[in-house]
Amino acid sequence: MKLIIQIPCYNEEKTLPMVLNELPKQIEGINVIETQIIDDGSTDDTVRVARELWVNHIVSYIWNKGLWYAFKTGIENALKHWADIVVNTDWDNQYPGKYIADLVKPIIDRKADIVIWNRQTAKIKHFSPLKKLLQFIWSALVRYLSETKVTDSVSGFRAYSRESLLRLNVVSRFSYVLDTIIQAGKKWLVIIDVVMETNPPTRNSRLFKNIWQHIKKSTADMIRIYAMYEPLKIFLVLSLPFLLVWSIGIFRFMYYFYFTDMWSGMIQSLVLSGISMTIFVSLASMWIIWDLIHKSRMIQDDIIYNQKINKYWATDYELENGIKR
Repeated sequence: MKLIIQIPCYNEEKTLPMVLNELPKQIEGINVIETQIIDDGSTDDTVRVARELWVNHIVSYIWNKGLWYAFKTGIENALKHWADIVVNTDWDNQYPGKYIADLVKPIIDRKADIVIWNRQTAKIKHFSPLKKLLQFIWSALVRYLSETKVTDSVSGFRAYSRESLLRLNVVSRFSYVLDTIIQAGKKWLVIIDVVMETNPPTRNSRLFKNIWQHIKKSTADMIRIYAMYEPLKIFLVLSLPFLLVWSIGIFRFMYYFYFTDMWSGMIQSLVLSGISMTIFVSLASMWIIWDLIHKSRMIQDDIIYNQKINKYWATDYELENGIKR
């Protein structure tokens, strides 16, 4: 069984040696351990340091494309090199590499498709009370949307089985962490948590300027991804208020029309009902269209899965003879 430990990097010449030195050299159940960095347009000597430290695989861009793209292309390269398990960790040494053996064990034992490191955010000293509260609410929302039991939804220290990577297709352009959880839940992949400690931060996050920007972008991503898999629920929530307004308005007009002489003053109820019904019908039409798109998406996912198998899955003969496609 082959493990590739992936580290997305952006100007990390100072912290990269510390991260690489902490990675395990042997893990029970793993025959081969290799390292991979994704140089996301670094302007320092990150690549040179990686080569000096004998990193096995280096994927490099000439300009910064973002964490989501680094993760996506890194996974593709790991699959190309026949990885059975991919561990994604951070460049800032927040995630202790010594715990990778615990992270991959459920996958080796065939008890999980994805394992996520639970940072126990409520116990992290450098997190403010507001951040801890938002993390709790955020993870609860992700659990509801994905129908999983993930405790720490934004943790980037994760292990993925080959099967899960063949099933997942990153579409978010902000961060892959929520994208992959919701997709995994909707595709019936097994996700479990492993509780571990965290290292002190070496610097502030570069993914977002402040927590409110993170919330704004992550919320947009969650709604977009959830709508891909549950369009009926999204449009049902949006359309029901207008159906309710139509019902109240039309019954109010009918009551005054049949039981009182004041119906002529209730025309506004009829107008409001007409507007509400128009909006409801429009949303219901979108509801049907999105549901058809969802069915098409499911078929496309199966096609992409089979294409990935043909592209990345090595036969026994190829493995034995070291043949690369």
